[in-house]
Amino acid sequence: MLNPEVFILAIESSCDDTAAAVLCNDKVLSNVVANQLIHTQYGGVVPELASRAHQQNIVDAALKKANIKKEQLSAIAFTQGPGLMGSLLVGSSFAKSMALALGIPLIAVNHMHAHILAHFIDEEGFEKPEFPFLALTISGGHTQIVKVNHFFDMEIIGETTDDAVGEAFDKSAKILGLPYPGGPLVDKYAQLGNPKAFAFTKPKVPGLDFSFSGLKTAILYFIQKEKQKNPNFIDENINDICASIQHTIIQILMDKLKLAVKETGINQIAIGGGVSANSGIRQTLKDAEQKYGWKTFVPKFEYTTDNAAMIGIVGYQKFLSQNFENASVVSKARIQF
Repeated sequence: MLNPEVFILAIESSCDDTAAAVLCNDKVLSNVVANQLIHTQYGGVVPELASRAHQQNIVDAALKKANIKKEQLSAIAFTQGPGLMGSLLVGSSFAKSMALALGIPLIAVNHMHAHILAHFIDEEGFEKPEFPFLALTISGGHTQIVKVNHFFDMEIIGETTDDAVGEAFDKSAKILGLPYPGGPLVDKYAQLGNPKAFAFTKPKVPGLDFSFSGLKTAILYFIQKEKQKNPNFIDENINDICASIQHTIIQILMDKLKLAVKETGINQIAIGGGVSANSGIRQTLKDAEQKYGWKTFVPKFEYTTDNAAMIGIVGYQKFLSQNFENASVVSKARIQF
């Protein structure tokens, strides 16, 4: 019989942040993120810098905050992929060594599964979706609609053919001269602007797939044209520009979600990934409950960006089914969904 208290140490190291968390069953005891501000001066994530910086930031703070001794741990979960290879290797090496030293199971986690299953963290005031549901996973590297039949029975039914939605926000911000990461700044200015001030053409992509590269190009040409007429165009219209960009991106996402609901007959929608922190997307999805009769699930802010708690909840579910790995498990920059 399983111990009723399962303590999972989770390590997330897929990109430019190192994170560690401790869960007791499906409850988060600690969730610590060590941000790496070094990337802002380069305007993006630099893999070698990310890999080096990861080595300085791991687990003690999470254990201390959770008031858990490492000897109490039931298993260690880590991000296997996808992500930056150097960063992934640092996390996996640490997890393997610690699991071996403690004689406890090692659990490999797909980062994209974790964004979806973060909704199953036991958090006061947040409901858990029922199977089956549709997951819209939106981040700097991914834009996917996933049909989720069970914890590890998932099917991608739509995805981006080029840029991810997070890239669309960040590249648009760069065109406007905003610093990296630009997505949150676009959201900030958009809240003060008119979403219908400027019209951008939505790409025509068949089925449930997305495309954002054409939108980025349209924004670039629009800004260049307007700046020729008025060099101060961006400064004088930043709120309206950002609101119009954000409105267009949200409409692209919503058009595909509405089609997915129609095709699958599933009207439970859960969002995840870093871009799900966007206030416009969150509000639009909540409004859809009244407008379309959907049941929507929006995660707590701290579980939207890359974090270890979401790795831990997958680790807990895998622990329950005894789905463990040995030390030969390898990190993968790209991984089968």
